[in-house]
Amino acid sequence: MSAHSPTPSPVEGGAGVRLPWWSLALPMLAFVFLLLLIADPAQAQPAEETTAIGDLVAYIQLLLFR
Repeated sequence: MSAHSPTPSPVEGGAGVRLPWWSLALPMLAFVFLLLLIADPAQAQPAEETTAIGDLVAYIQLLLFR
C-alpha cells in the first residue's frame, strides 16, 4: 500500500489570496486616528494639583542644585 501525498492548499502558492477592503482600511484608519491624538499638543493641559512624584522630583532637584 503506497502513502497518499497531500494536495497543496491554495494558500501555499500565494496566488489567489485576496483581502477584503476593510482589512487594510481599518488599521490605516486606527493609525491615523492615534497619530492625530498625539500630534495635537494644543490640547495638553498642565496638572493642577501636585502629586507625590512631582514633589519627589522637586525635592531631588533641590538637593542636586544647591
